[in-house]
Amino acid sequence: MAAPEYEFQGWLGHSPAAAEGRMEWGKYEPKQWTEDDVDIQVTHCGVCGSDLHMLRSGWFDTPYPCCVGHEIVGRAVRVGSRVAGDIRVGDRVGVGAQARSCLEKSCAACSSGRENYCARANISTYGAVYPGGEGKSYGGYADYNRTHGRFVFKIPAGLPSEFAAPMLCAGITVFSPLRRERCGPGKSVGIVGVGGLGHFGVLFAKALGADRVVGISRKAEKRDDVLRLGADEYIATDDGGGGSWAEDHARSLDLIVCTVSSEDMPLTDYLRLLKVDGVFIQVGNPDGGKLPRVSALTLLEGGVKMGGSSIGSPDEIREMLQFAADKGIKPWVEMRSLQDANQTVVDMAQGKARYRYVLVNDRHAAAGIVN
Repeated sequence: MAAPEYEFQGWLGHSPAAAEGRMEWGKYEPKQWTEDDVDIQVTHCGVCGSDLHMLRSGWFDTPYPCCVGHEIVGRAVRVGSRVAGDIRVGDRVGVGAQARSCLEKSCAACSSGRENYCARANISTYGAVYPGGEGKSYGGYADYNRTHGRFVFKIPAGLPSEFAAPMLCAGITVFSPLRRERCGPGKSVGIVGVGGLGHFGVLFAKALGADRVVGISRKAEKRDDVLRLGADEYIATDDGGGGSWAEDHARSLDLIVCTVSSEDMPLTDYLRLLKVDGVFIQVGNPDGGKLPRVSALTLLEGGVKMGGSSIGSPDEIREMLQFAADKGIKPWVEMRSLQDANQTVVDMAQGKARYRYVLVNDRHAAAGIVN
């Protein structure tokens, strides 16, 4: 196949200062093309907290230059001959936080449909270096994206692109543990941190049929929003009640999904909200990966379990997208022009999003992909 007639350009971070709104637009060289890949003309890209962590080298030393964005929706413009499935040029497709895994039959994770936990060659959608000199991964604050076809997903008809984009990271990050922990009738579910991820947690927990969904966040000012999202109850942990919220709601929840990325959160109090045999799943990832200390007695005396969950597998993402289309899930998004990416990351860092920013590549979106 002839070389493409388009260039890879995007907002590049060159240092931690990029997280302060100092990304620069420029060209870059994508990973080497293989016949397993798909090139995508980007129309929409959600803005994720992970973007800020990566821009400022919060988790590790970022391999600058870096183009962030892993909630990508657009149009397939080039499809490799080895791409499995039914993706064709012109299809509306999306990419989440993972661009490739080893995909080897001898890999316990990949061979069991848990590619997101591959420990051999887990390539993130941006800020990762491919093995074998193939190049680096670059994300969706850009005109085009190149990703392995296994991790490119057709967007169901009827699911708007601005809704689908943030589901590809924020949505799946909460959908996966909710499904795996059997959220549904008979369950009382708490969502800690009602922001970009957490508001999806409320939406999905209700759609999955949980008997009771409780939003848990610091400030009382979010109460009305969380109830409008569908929660049955809201707990404000910084309401001046002297910590009585943990006592008032003790042993009331079967499952908690925690989206908060802070080593200062009241983790012990959250665990006290669980019933005996309750499960606490951490999905937020603080800079440095640090969480508060937990006493063994809290786990032993409560008979509760702690675990973690990272994004979701390709099969789970496909399931989530179809579920969202069937159930008419409508996340709260604010669309911003891709041209305004720098101001958008600043606003994101300041907590202004209600509840997810989506960057729109105006030129490509105007080309008219049907939702």
